[in-house]
Amino acid sequence: MYDKDYTILRLMHETVGKIFNYTSDLKTAVDFENDAESFDAVVMNFIVLGESVSKLTDTFKDNHTEIDWHKIYAFRNVLAHDYFGILPEEVWQIIKKHLPKLETDLLKILND
Repeated sequence: MYDKDYTILRLMHETVGKIFNYTSDLKTAVDFENDAESFDAVVMNFIVLGESVSKLTDTFKDNHTEIDWHKIYAFRNVLAHDYFGILPEEVWQIIKKHLPKLETDLLKILND
């Protein structure tokens, strides 16, 4: 793994941790939607995740297809370009259903 890719993966792992931290006290999507600071922080960190993907080398992404890099970047585009059209329930479901696997996958790659 290139040093650049490793550094970006560490940043991505930290970013996932921030999202979990910002939502740890929230129980539902409604709580998430009503907590403007947490909502904004989470959206910004998802944008950071997507931007990070765009900085990884193509070789690295091609060698680690267990992560759907395209979906992460595509979600970043939705958030960045349609901020007022974001559905908090959808973001909440991504946090609860998909982010734990991303965290696990990132850690596995970092530890290999």
